Amino acid sequence: MQEALAGLRALLQASSRVVVFTGAGISTESGISDYRSKGGLWDRFQPVTLQEFVADPEKRREYWRRKKELYGQMRGARPNAGHLAIARLERGGTLLGVITQNIDGLHQQAGCTRVLELHGTNRQVICLACGDLQPFEPVFERLLAGEEVPLCGRCGGLLKPNTISFGQALDPRVLDEAEAWATRCDLMLAVGSTLVVEPAASIPRCAKSRGAKLAIVNRDATPLDPLADLVLHGEAGPLLAQV
Repeated sequence: MQEALAGLRALLQASSRVVVFTGAGISTESGISDYRSKGGLWDRFQPVTLQEFVADPEKRREYWRRKKELYGQMRGARPNAGHLAIARLERGGTLLGVITQNIDGLHQQAGCTRVLELHGTNRQVICLACGDLQPFEPVFERLLAGEEVPLCGRCGGLLKPNTISFGQALDPRVLDEAEAWATRCDLMLAVGSTLVVEPAASIPRCAKSRGAKLAIVNRDATPLDPLADLVLHGEAGPLLAQV
């Protein structure tokens, strides 16, 4: 393990254009459930597609029950050692930015300023009718007060967390910028991602195909391990803090 840590340290020291790609594994260490883990949200709630959310009142209630639980958990979460280590990398001047699959905003809380959120953010809600954006917190208070399906105070339209739902395409502008970062970086550091969810998982592969080094830090093996220049298996926070 010490040899692998030294190898990652050497890769970082030799790189001037680093992109960090993060998934749910970095946030589980802050107490946020992984959707796919046993006992996670997918075990207790059926996914609701965007189309179901718009068309079916009962599906909207089910969706908001899930979001109420998730935001209640996310609300008290704080950046862990992994988030803080990545923020220190940005302050060091070699980080092009963070591309994250997460919707929790913990990279920004840790101090990162260049963050692309592929799946949106659970810290905002958007009106599907007028496009108005507002913080999630006031809507959460309405949910706690017993409101089942909050509506927009401006136009009465359906509110939804500003996240990418099942059945909804990624924002092409965000995806294009992420791919541009992948083509420019000289090191892609993938942290806490299973690297199986597409199209997000293609981003580290893109960086590697354009000549960048690829390092992976994850608890379990991933499909891209054979392509990587370096792989570290373990908890992201303690490993990144050591590096």
